[in-house]
Amino acid sequence: MNLADITVENVQERLLKAGLSHAESLSKARQFARVAEALVQKGAVGSAEAYAHFVPGRIEVLGKHTDYAGGRSIVAAVERGFCMIAVPRADARATVLTVELGESVECELEADLQVPSSGWTNYPLTVMRRLARNFGELEGVDIAFLSDLPPAAGMSSSSAFMIATYLALAARNELSLRDVYRQAIESDLELAAYLGTIENGQSFGPLTGDRGVGTFGGSEDHTAILCSESGTLGQFAYCPARLEQRIAVPEDCVFVIGFSGVVAEKTGAAQDLYNRAALQVRAIVDVWQRATEGDQVYLADVLRSAPDAAEVLQNALRETAEAAYTSAELEQRLRHFLLEDGQIIDAAAAALCAGDMATFGKQVDLSQGYGASVLENQINETIGLARFARQEGALAASAFGAGFGGSVWALVEQASAAEFTRAWEAAYAHAYPQAAQSALYFASRPGPAACAL
Repeated sequence: MNLADITVENVQERLLKAGLSHAESLSKARQFARVAEALVQKGAVGSAEAYAHFVPGRIEVLGKHTDYAGGRSIVAAVERGFCMIAVPRADARATVLTVELGESVECELEADLQVPSSGWTNYPLTVMRRLARNFGELEGVDIAFLSDLPPAAGMSSSSAFMIATYLALAARNELSLRDVYRQAIESDLELAAYLGTIENGQSFGPLTGDRGVGTFGGSEDHTAILCSESGTLGQFAYCPARLEQRIAVPEDCVFVIGFSGVVAEKTGAAQDLYNRAALQVRAIVDVWQRATEGDQVYLADVLRSAPDAAEVLQNALRETAEAAYTSAELEQRLRHFLLEDGQIIDAAAAALCAGDMATFGKQVDLSQGYGASVLENQINETIGLARFARQEGALAASAFGAGFGGSVWALVEQASAAEFTRAWEAAYAHAYPQAAQSALYFASRPGPAACAL
């Protein structure tokens, strides 16, 4: 499509076909029109070819810190996200403009690109550097975007930003037609896994790793963003990523998302806490390998390797002496994985498939409770926000994402969503008046995956 074709009417029609609701498709269409106008104001011509993508955030329904351990999660895309447009340049440079802030960055698309370690430019420039290293020469683009995802709220705004940047550059450079791409990536699930390694810095097959953005996460966020379907939850397993099942969300239900007002930044002390959970899993696997000479790399594979693997591993942890973590800390981290991945996800999924909302809600309550008491990635505000949601009548509610701040999802009947939201907001504001000043609430059905217009 040409830049001049990006009108409210054209874009809304395409987003409706992609699976966005009428209200959200109209909202995004207006954002795309603003982005297109911003590019024109920067000198782009209406006849220029435009690469336009909508890239959503995500809800992690269940699966707290399981993906990088080879475990499973239940996820969905939300109907909020990034509206990004790119137009070609004649050189090998790129610009990225955030329309809301009026800020921009310009760089060479080269393998030795210097990337800042913090700030919003870290995310697109990390993608550009990695792609130049993995795919060689790249043709330039001018990019502009708007997002209605609250940043650092646990909805994967950073991952969505990086994916949108990748999709813009991939479309401009037809990366999927290159031999090195075809050798490494054969599906959207594999693309999601590759994009996860751009974020965490690891290699992906022949696509050599590079600096990431500082977090040691997996590919759950990227899988949810690239592989979701409207109206359903996706149950995925990881390392490698694979779809286990899709679970329909009752048509008369909607997710209400409550951002606690406490940001879940993956920087500084919060990044250290997030990475600690991942590094503990690595330490557990190291203990297993030393104790058994097993060659499993992921915790989930360790636990599947023998009928008594969990017992053998627990005994080995009790006898180990790790420099970074005590035996008790590693046993606790293992216990959480066994509960979340080994028990709760299956029971909750079965209940939801059967329409047993009471049992589904109880299983989600267990996940929320174990997150606070065993995984210890919750704060008072997210604990309270989840509790208030249940008290106000939510069918189920849980904090989600990396933790240490962020948001809570609540599944409610659509007919009472507005009334529920008002009551939920009031209860939270009474208990946490300071955090509530920055809180945000919105409703969303499970939305579609990232899409090109």
